[in-house]
Amino acid sequence: MATYPPVVPRGGKVGVEGGISRPVRNRRSELAIWWREIDRTLLFLILTLMAIGTAAVAASSPASARRLSTAAVRLDDLYFFTMHIRWQFVGLIAMIGASMLPKEMARRAGIVLGFAMLVALMLVPVVGTSVNGARRWLNLGMSLQPSEFLKPAFAICMAWILSWRVRDPNLPVVAVSTGLMGLIALLLMAQPDFGSAVLFIGVWFVLVMMSGMSIKLIGLAGGGGMAFVALAYMFYDNARHRIDAFLGGGSAFDQVDLAQRTLLSGGWTGSGLWLGTRKLGLPEAHTDYIFSVIGEEFGLLACLVIVILYLALVARVLVRLLDEEDLFTTLAAAGLIAQIGGQAFINILVNLQLFPSKGMTLPLISYGGSSTVALCLGAGFLLAITRRNPFIRRERFSLASVGIKL
Repeated sequence: MATYPPVVPRGGKVGVEGGISRPVRNRRSELAIWWREIDRTLLFLILTLMAIGTAAVAASSPASARRLSTAAVRLDDLYFFTMHIRWQFVGLIAMIGASMLPKEMARRAGIVLGFAMLVALMLVPVVGTSVNGARRWLNLGMSLQPSEFLKPAFAICMAWILSWRVRDPNLPVVAVSTGLMGLIALLLMAQPDFGSAVLFIGVWFVLVMMSGMSIKLIGLAGGGGMAFVALAYMFYDNARHRIDAFLGGGSAFDQVDLAQRTLLSGGWTGSGLWLGTRKLGLPEAHTDYIFSVIGEEFGLLACLVIVILYLALVARVLVRLLDEEDLFTTLAAAGLIAQIGGQAFINILVNLQLFPSKGMTLPLISYGGSSTVALCLGAGFLLAITRRNPFIRRERFSLASVGIKL
């Protein structure tokens, strides 16, 4: 009887264990497997947004550097640009590292990170540092904002809790997730950080609905959300001031009004890189209002491209989940993309003066330390959770599968 040598994957080696030849993975073969399984379209969209962010921070850096310079310390015009490049490099390492994790390891890492950041969030009111009247950071040799790293971990933790009902439908998963959500919201509002609290509640609501929540409970949750906003307006100064400023229309010197004027001043094609002038009077030009700087220097067409890229990012993940059978995978991926997409569109609506100011950055584009690394980490978890073996045949997506007939 003829014998044949074992098939060895390209770049792999053969080991013998128990008399059976097995391929031994090395770093090169693991990278090849990762490249085959990763959603390269999703990765391309993420990297494209980060590249746009590099150009946008370069455009906004002079305005923020001059605004924050003092007689004692003068910041270089490209100070925030060079710092952003460094943080993006760290973020890329975190993203690629997280995306190479197997799905089970990504789930465990997200749960551990979530509970660690929850503990850190509890420490913020006690030993946290304040910036501009908000106590949101821990000084650990470097500034750490626990709420930013809690965002990607929160989606994974909530997906894990809500997926328990697969094992036992009688488990009170909605009650447990609601209690955890309430604790996080209270801790965030104590900082104060009303914008992040709203974003966390929105992600929780999306996941609870997708987990099979009844229409009755959805109505109750919606009513509870309206009651939450009403109570926040009556008893929470931070929320009341932001809502009053939005409903009152503001003045020519309000941040949101300045942002809208800056956004529209460039017309369709923009004034050109470093040629904008309105951005010089805009606070937080490199973070909260970077979308307006893009509008002034690169034009409204560039803003439209960014909106399309975010829509494509969300649509790509949702289409990829259409034939997914695992509940945790569906909920975790949907929660992560809801967090990124929700934060992006809140920021854009604020710049368009269509939403109260939230102090929220534009994901993957705005300058940031903790926020940049945390968003890249969340993108890495999303890439890890949506990895698929390309040799397993799946049903192709069609409009008919979602009830649309042409």
